[in-house]
Amino acid sequence: MREIQFREALREAMSEEMRRDERVFLMGEEVAEYNGAYKVSQGMLDEFGPQRVIDTPIAELGFAGIGVGAAMNGLRPIIEFMTFNFSLVAIDQIINGAAKLMSMSGGQYGAPIVFRGPTGNAGMLSSQHSQNFENWYANTAGLKVVVASNPYNAKGLLKSAIRDDDPVIFMESELMYGDKGPVPEEEYLIPIGKAEVSKEGKDVTLVSFGKIMKVALEAAKELEKKGISAEVIDLMSVRPIDYATVVNSVKKTNRLVIVEEAWPLSSISTEITYHVQKHAFDYLDAPIHRINSMDVPLPYAPTLIEVILPNVKRTVQAVDAVMYR
Repeated sequence: MREIQFREALREAMSEEMRRDERVFLMGEEVAEYNGAYKVSQGMLDEFGPQRVIDTPIAELGFAGIGVGAAMNGLRPIIEFMTFNFSLVAIDQIINGAAKLMSMSGGQYGAPIVFRGPTGNAGMLSSQHSQNFENWYANTAGLKVVVASNPYNAKGLLKSAIRDDDPVIFMESELMYGDKGPVPEEEYLIPIGKAEVSKEGKDVTLVSFGKIMKVALEAAKELEKKGISAEVIDLMSVRPIDYATVVNSVKKTNRLVIVEEAWPLSSISTEITYHVQKHAFDYLDAPIHRINSMDVPLPYAPTLIEVILPNVKRTVQAVDAVMYR
């Protein structure tokens, strides 16, 4: 398989779906003339024209609302936020608009729309540009929430999100756009709501998603050096969550460590911890451990960022705690 960048995988997904379905269009800040703030949409204006690749003012509430209205009227918009920190300006359109349309219209209106863009730490952008909102959106009935971790999954999941009849929050990372990985040239889809076992193991289950999958997989390599076999699960979707894959893994390994970039309170790791203790309590040989960002706004200094975010050292220490308690 050829290797392409994360940004190229996203571009291929959008371009393929726009060629397949003339109802699909892309809208957001700098997506057209500038080829995207992170060059995800490079060349798309030339191919599809300004009616389908649309630059907007810095007005998230406005262009998110246009997208929701377009979806109600039969189109399939892709709304790009330069960062999901900026989606807070548009949150009424997402939470009170798109997520509620099917229910409040008695099934007469849906919102087949994708809101996509980067989330979490982007490297020295300080606290207002480095937040994780996966759990915010996952707590909203009517939305689906996807967090891709590599180019292959990004392409397959984004194509599925664009075809989905429900509103989908699709989260990426500035720190991943240049990552390369194998992606086939033939078309493929990855279903939303199904987790992936990225590495088989027998001693402990590591669960993560998004760019923190790198931490989990690197920790698994370090643990192998110590004779500990870690099974690594990539959730890929945090609404819906594939609980069955996690529970079945814990029944095999008898131990669980969850690695997540977000703050600890009301996080995805909290939800998984509850579900596993409810459905696999008798299989656990140790308390569940989780690694989150420390409960502070993320600072600017790289030395502090390194301490606050989940890392390989903290993950290995958590596994040691459940293995040798």
